[in-house]
Amino acid sequence: MDDDSPVTRWERRVDTPLAVASLLYLASYAMLVLGEDLPRPTPDACRAVLVGSWAVFVVDYAVRRRLSGLGADFPRRHWLDTVVMLLPLLRPVRIVRVYDAVQRRHGEPRWPLQARVMVYAGLSAALLGFAASLSVYRFEHRAPHATIRTFGDSVWWACSTLATVGYGDVAPVTVPGRVIAVALMGCGLALLGAVTGSFSSWLMQRFAQSGHAGGPPES
Repeated sequence: MDDDSPVTRWERRVDTPLAVASLLYLASYAMLVLGEDLPRPTPDACRAVLVGSWAVFVVDYAVRRRLSGLGADFPRRHWLDTVVMLLPLLRPVRIVRVYDAVQRRHGEPRWPLQARVMVYAGLSAALLGFAASLSVYRFEHRAPHATIRTFGDSVWWACSTLATVGYGDVAPVTVPGRVIAVALMGCGLALLGAVTGSFSSWLMQRFAQSGHAGGPPES
């Protein structure tokens, strides 16, 4: 039986608005970081969009906390939502929930669980990598002795960090950059583990089905 609690009904209503807010946040932040020579009204408009998108997340968090009836226990039970609300780096990941919501509204998903996990992990990695690249570039490209001087350097660093390769040719030297690096390392390990585990589970299911199909008939 489908969950029809007040929290679930609220989440169905706001999944798409929150995804739009996430996209607007990411686009505005990218313009602020990469468009250093923008005309004066544009940076102010981008900052207004950033504040507005953050306000949307705060309102959503407050409403879900109230509807859940958990009170002060809500942050502990929903710690990931709390982290996403507080850390701008993770807000774009909310976009991934739109795909899941669309799948639920159209009945059973077409893809098996393992495939969906790998798709979600891939989308999350791309969004996190782009957001981390922007943030690290913002703090690093003018820092003394920095090795990340261009946005391309930042993207290369984010890809190698998410992939847990860590070539070491470019690395953050500022405190905010290193904090972002630690967070991205943890996200990379978690996403890699999710993909590896899902792929291994899919392979085991294939082998089990093949073994069952090719085995001797039961007496």
